Amino acid sequence: MQTWCRLATMSPSLPLRVASIISAVNAAGHTLGGQSAWSPQGENTVLQAMRTTRFDVLGVSRTYLDFYLGFGFILSVFLVVQAVLLWQLSTVAKTDPQRVKGMVAVLGLGTLGCSIVSWKFLFAIPTVFSAVLTLCLGLALFLAREA
Repeated sequence: MQTWCRLATMSPSLPLRVASIISAVNAAGHTLGGQSAWSPQGENTVLQAMRTTRFDVLGVSRTYLDFYLGFGFILSVFLVVQAVLLWQLSTVAKTDPQRVKGMVAVLGLGTLGCSIVSWKFLFAIPTVFSAVLTLCLGLALFLAREA
């Protein structure tokens, strides 16, 4: 009971800061993981085909691996932007928790969607990051509503 009372009086700022750090760590891991064209299976025919199959798109020649890495780095950029926005929201939440509710709800739904997609198509690490991020945002939203 005492823990619940402490939780109910907590500011939404703390879970938003935690979410920001999780997003930044996720961005770092995602970026470092994409530094080399690797495969957990080692060199294989699929990776070779991704490197060598070229095609023209709007006047530039690209491989499938170019697209794969490019979309991965775009995701890293968005994870950094998310980390910065969450940190800024945590600052606003300290003084006006009601003001951040809508933005936290949208980010929470987005990370819930990422959790589902990660679980369905990827593997444990991105799924866990997305799920913990979703929980932090859910807690922040709950605390903002209570404030």
